[in-house]
Amino acid sequence: MASHRPDLNGKIWPEPSTAEVAEIDHFDRLPDSLLLIVFNKIGDVKALGRCCVVSRRFHGLVPQVDNVVVRVDCVISDDDASSGTAASDKTRGVFSNLVRLVFGGIVKPLQALGQFLGPKKSSSASSLNGGSGGGGGGGGVGDDEEMEAGGVTHHSPTQVLKNFNEIRRLRIELPGGELGIEDGVLLKWRADFGSTLDTCVILGASSVLSPGTTKSSSVQENGVGNDGLCVGNGDDNGNIPESFYTNGGLKLRVVWTISSLIAASARHYLLQPIIAEHHTLESLVLTDADGQGVLCMNREQLEELRVKPLSASTASRRTLVPALNMRLWYAPHLELPNGMVLKGATLVAIRPSEQTAAKKEISDSSWVSTAFEEEEPYGTAAKLLVKRRTYCLEMNSF
Repeated sequence: MASHRPDLNGKIWPEPSTAEVAEIDHFDRLPDSLLLIVFNKIGDVKALGRCCVVSRRFHGLVPQVDNVVVRVDCVISDDDASSGTAASDKTRGVFSNLVRLVFGGIVKPLQALGQFLGPKKSSSASSLNGGSGGGGGGGGVGDDEEMEAGGVTHHSPTQVLKNFNEIRRLRIELPGGELGIEDGVLLKWRADFGSTLDTCVILGASSVLSPGTTKSSSVQENGVGNDGLCVGNGDDNGNIPESFYTNGGLKLRVVWTISSLIAASARHYLLQPIIAEHHTLESLVLTDADGQGVLCMNREQLEELRVKPLSASTASRRTLVPALNMRLWYAPHLELPNGMVLKGATLVAIRPSEQTAAKKEISDSSWVSTAFEEEEPYGTAAKLLVKRRTYCLEMNSF
């Protein structure tokens, strides 16, 4: 009779094979909350687009990211987009023409921000809109929302961000400042907007001497700088020298101020559709790689724009700049603690003439001296300039 003794060498739970071990996806063991922390640290919209195509799970998590950074690769003017542009359009100026922004994408280039508002238009008008690369915005875009220009498919920037559902902090970085300035000239601005301009601070200098430099290349042998001002090192007691008015110094500062305000108001105008569509936004920053200008909006300012539509300029695509009160500080020669010297250093603080009492109370605290505190040594320069004599000016709406 056959024996039915058990096989003591057999195993009830055999070890998994090598193939089965290889199929285990360790990312599945990570909770969604941890992956979202990683995605928020990434921020960059193009990198998030690459993450979006990794798996269905990533594709579902990327739209929940609340911190997004959009870096623009290049700017294309309207004249480059269409050779058939009317001559009258070419006379509108650099700011009314303000461009398309091209975001380099993964599959398709991301273009945007010069004309990323309003209803879609056909033919050459639609080519003014910008767009995203395939997979660059947390989801695809339908073919009817794509535009063909020069054989390349583009998307509007509102489409770049449309599938992000919970954006709280948005930063858009242009490839460079809009203001063409001469080499060696310093010009920086920071503007805060609600439905219109709240505050703006401008820091400029006709030339900059780096630490250890004994003589600026922009200063001639007779001691006159490139803005026509005397740049001697003598004590001026905080007063503006007479040459500031007679040699074009004041005119140059007015040009700086108007140019900065136009650039800021043009950026603000272009942000309307993004602000309208993303109600979770708490912070929006539009800056440039050169660090020339920064437009900022906090939660209250964003909500104000949604409730109270902006007033647009009739002459160009930008927000109307209201009547302004300005304070100006000037130093012919400003030496900073790190050894840098600013020639013709100028600080201009701007706010609307008819600003509400509540906003004036907030802006009167330290908004001028702290405007550039994250950009040393320019923060120190602003703090030194506000200690000097103050000059008041006014400017009409434009």
